[in-house]
Amino acid sequence: MKYLIFLFHILFFSFLSMSASDPSVELDELTVTARRPLKEIGLEKTTFDSLALKENISLSMADILTFNSSVYVKNYGRATLSTVSFRGTSPSHTQVTWNGLRINSPILGMTDFSSIPAYFIDQAALFHGTSSINETGGGLGGLVKLATTPDAPPGFNLQYIQGIGSFSTFDEFLRFSFKNNKWTSSTRMVYSSSPNDYTYINHDKKENIYDEDHNIIGQYYPKEKNRSGAYKDFQALQEIYFNTLHGDKFGLNIWYVGSNRELPMLTTDYGEEREFENRQRENTLRTVLSWNHSTSSSWNLNLKAGYVFTWMAYDYKKEITEGQWSQLTRSRSHINTIFALAEGNYCISDKWLFSLSLTAHQQFVRSADKNVILQQGDKAIIGYDKARLELSGALSVKWQPFSIMGLGMVVREDIFGNHSTPLIPAFFTDIKAMQSSWGTFPVELTLKASVSRNYRFPSLNDLYFLPGGNPNLKSEHGFTYDAGASFQIDFARRAALSLSANWFDSRIKDWILWLPTVKGFFSPKNVKTVHAYGVEANGTLTFDLGKDWLLGLDSSFSWTPSINEGEKLSPADQSVGKQLPYVPKFSSSLSGRLSWNSWTFLYKWCYYSERFTMSSNDFTITGHLPSYYMSNVSLEKNLYFKWIDIQMKLAVNNLFNEDYLSVLARPMPGINFEFFIGLTPKFLNPTKHNG
Repeated sequence: MKYLIFLFHILFFSFLSMSASDPSVELDELTVTARRPLKEIGLEKTTFDSLALKENISLSMADILTFNSSVYVKNYGRATLSTVSFRGTSPSHTQVTWNGLRINSPILGMTDFSSIPAYFIDQAALFHGTSSINETGGGLGGLVKLATTPDAPPGFNLQYIQGIGSFSTFDEFLRFSFKNNKWTSSTRMVYSSSPNDYTYINHDKKENIYDEDHNIIGQYYPKEKNRSGAYKDFQALQEIYFNTLHGDKFGLNIWYVGSNRELPMLTTDYGEEREFENRQRENTLRTVLSWNHSTSSSWNLNLKAGYVFTWMAYDYKKEITEGQWSQLTRSRSHINTIFALAEGNYCISDKWLFSLSLTAHQQFVRSADKNVILQQGDKAIIGYDKARLELSGALSVKWQPFSIMGLGMVVREDIFGNHSTPLIPAFFTDIKAMQSSWGTFPVELTLKASVSRNYRFPSLNDLYFLPGGNPNLKSEHGFTYDAGASFQIDFARRAALSLSANWFDSRIKDWILWLPTVKGFFSPKNVKTVHAYGVEANGTLTFDLGKDWLLGLDSSFSWTPSINEGEKLSPADQSVGKQLPYVPKFSSSLSGRLSWNSWTFLYKWCYYSERFTMSSNDFTITGHLPSYYMSNVSLEKNLYFKWIDIQMKLAVNNLFNEDYLSVLARPMPGINFEFFIGLTPKFLNPTKHNG
């Protein structure tokens, strides 16, 4: 299968080259000159365009990353936990920021991307490996950088979108905005609900077929419904921006999340749905206040402050007799975070850029399972109540001694509580190996390289979870090396082609792993040395086919072996030299967008190779998950009237009804449909009354 994937990408990139270089098309001459920002010297960065982010209101950032990048998205089911892993690392090695605020859970160290509506995000980018050092520490795999911006049309604007889908799924989105020369205000709300009772073939159970004499004459896999998977999510985002027009910009962002989700039953559960309640609830409020000061093109200052409150509850109950319930788990978490950021940039001519940043997160966490009580002398302990100050400071210098060459250095230090890292250095370089023309078409070839050392501190659960937390854990750390090339050619007004490939090599020591103990519970230890390496490639083509036809193609591919090179924990340990669990060696995505006048057709495809569920990489029924492909399509039509614009879209997910699992015993839906209608009235904004 992996050879087919290689062949597919070879054909894809060949098609891009052939399509873009069609000699039969007569093109006008167009000269394009661009100077890359000094801040991005040597960076390996993937930026998502607004078309991908605003595809439809039902998509989360987990969906966007699945079909528009080669990072691995581990999905526990529809509207359940979705985590992201870069380059064969774990989800806790992926840092996530929103408007500069780190939104990784201080308890678990990871982020649930299924709870981030793509319609709430205006800018999104991936910083791969070493490149994340420019923004934050701890991203041994990389960084997902998210932001909202004062991007609203002038005047008063209203937009409402209603989505109706399979399994009685309803999605609603409302946005009201106002903008003049100084003020911008935007209010966004989204509400999603569904019983989420899709059907699937349960390959973990077998039903017998009997003859008249009750002899077994055959077996089959039963068709079942997803049980206990209902959800109701409401989120609201309020933004207010003020521009003095004299170099000062102020902003306030408030993001509320209210979620009530059942956790679906496993495919191996034989009990009745009514006998269990497995529910997770969340209330989160994130606020960021910002001030940007810039009176000249040579320097700017950016200050931010914020506060985050999160309340999370997880309850697991079982009915022992009718009307009598036994509460097995009653977990409650309260998280308060105070955030501050200060950063400045100063340019000396057009060749030097100096940047200084300092970020602080003061965490106050109280976490407990009220059904798990430990006795410590005369004191009962039901969890932990901890505070931890997390500081990260960085100094970077970017230098462009020649127009074709750039050099960069970043020095960062992180402090978590009473522990600090040694200085974290990172070095970057890029060289324009070619900057010429192919005929009349501008061509550019850039070579990049970087190296860095990085650290990640244990999460609070790693240190203090009861029972099992290990306060003696060391930080995970390692070196990462990157080298790559990017190629761009602009075929005048008709087409543009961009290709890139990057090789990386990372060795992470003191990898944290939760292991069983003789006391009957799990506890984390620094046990592994992991060697993660591989190749990432991307290709983009935009093509004007003429007569109002436009074609856009995007492709990504990654090969990411992630090998445990640590010592054996016991004579029976078979994990050394094997691929880490739930890390695919191959992943890929492709999207094609074809538009004509007010019609748009979109095709999305992704692929993940087989994943092992055990560190021994056994090919057993429960030891591995087979590879799978996923195809989604949508057709959109826009109607423009004098007083209102109407957008209609039909989306088909899992087009070929693929039977697949992302996580063991967690069923996924087959083919399903969604219909969206969007209304944008113009009566609030007379400037739009142009029919």
